[in-house]
Amino acid sequence: MNGDVIGYILRRILHSIPLVIGVSIIGFGIMHLAPGGPLAVYTLNPTITVTDIERLRVALGLDQPIHLQYLSWAKAMLTGSWGVTFFGGRPVLEVILERVPATMILMGTSLALAIVIGTLIGILGAVKRSSIFDYLATTGAMLALSFPTFWFGLMAIYVFAIQLGWLPSGGMYELGEEGNPWDLARHLVLPVMVLTLVLLATWSRYSRSSFLDVIQQDYIRTARSKGLGERQILFRHALRNAVIPLVALLGVQLPTLFSGALVAETIFSWPGMGRLFVDALNMKEYPILMGMIMFTALFVIVGNLIADVAIAAIDPRVKLA
Repeated sequence: MNGDVIGYILRRILHSIPLVIGVSIIGFGIMHLAPGGPLAVYTLNPTITVTDIERLRVALGLDQPIHLQYLSWAKAMLTGSWGVTFFGGRPVLEVILERVPATMILMGTSLALAIVIGTLIGILGAVKRSSIFDYLATTGAMLALSFPTFWFGLMAIYVFAIQLGWLPSGGMYELGEEGNPWDLARHLVLPVMVLTLVLLATWSRYSRSSFLDVIQQDYIRTARSKGLGERQILFRHALRNAVIPLVALLGVQLPTLFSGALVAETIFSWPGMGRLFVDALNMKEYPILMGMIMFTALFVIVGNLIADVAIAAIDPRVKLA
């Protein structure tokens, strides 16, 4: 890694600091604008008195002005302490990291399938432009983008889990089968299928547009005039340039990937970060919600940084500045 790359990364990190601060301020403000506040769930318990609620408010620091609460939370974040949960008193970072592997399995598998299948569909659509396959692929992509993720999930459960009984409707393992890779694969099929469909529509359309633009360039026509085979032209000459916009798309799609995983994990009871976020939202576990907002923001920022560096490594025309 040369000095230009290191300097670029450091500059991007410095530029990301105001963005992270802005995300934290907005997220913290939204958390405290929620009806009832974080102690609302306690008021549903008839055995808890007003005095108990006030004692909890003081113990959790919720009696302080909101700007002091934010500064106290930010200081703890900078020192590596993400706070503790309201229920159970567990470290927030520990709770989040427990869910990361399940989410990474789901997102990684779905993204890999979407990239491979979407790129192949895009290449075929570009090569066979205006063919029946191209029209079917375009129509399928538009339909996939038109329907919401939760609808795909519910239909998948109804068809494959209820009607056919081929696959489990939710969870990550059957009881007593924890760690069994075959059981994990069976439970992974439906959520991966749904999340892949959401990503596949975008990848196939972008891949088609990128390859269509590249194969119309002069150097491709020159390669054809020299008698090179179509497959050699496509994968040896066109692929390198066509893949550049797709690397940029990978960075842009990270928020979509997270939001899609949140919906898929909720529908299929997948024990990942998306499910944790929904559960924390229902329980008004503000420390977990804030921790997940910051974790996701940092992940997206790092992902976009890696995508930018990868583009510069692939395309010598791009200069890191």
